Amino acid sequence: MKRLYIDFDGVVLDTIPYLYSALEKSGADVSNEREIRIFYASFDFSTIINDDNILNDSINSINKLIESKRFEISFLTHVNSLDEACRKTEYLRNKFKDITIIIVPKEISKTKMVHSKDAILVDDYSGNLIEWEENGGIAIRFSKEMESHGYRVIDKLDQLLNIFDENGDLI
Repeated sequence: MKRLYIDFDGVVLDTIPYLYSALEKSGADVSNEREIRIFYASFDFSTIINDDNILNDSINSINKLIESKRFEISFLTHVNSLDEACRKTEYLRNKFKDITIIIVPKEISKTKMVHSKDAILVDDYSGNLIEWEENGGIAIRFSKEMESHGYRVIDKLDQLLNIFDENGDLI
């Protein structure tokens, strides 16, 4: 069984546009790292981490992946604040009882938190995918617009069943 790590923002829930819009409306100077950190620390993540923002039937797609028994599935997500970590964990735990949730502080690479070698990462951010491949992992880009940026690309998580065989190996 192949290890599969699934990013959260931009893959499970479409939170990024709402978060960036709220940041812009807050009046924070987006070039000032301190102001951005203050914004994230005070933002109410429950306003965007909810079923209204499910991306491309992701919850049902993840259940299909679980049922296939092809993957050892974990969520691997960057967070900017403790509240964000708590909200994501609560949301995912309500949807999936027995999946590992790995919370990664924004300042740390995902490749420093888990063993990426021969493992799959589904992420919408090319920067994470570059590091993942550099560390021996298999990178799959998630994109609503099917923009590959040089990677295998999917716009629904259950499309992984068409990319990997019963053993979790690339087809």
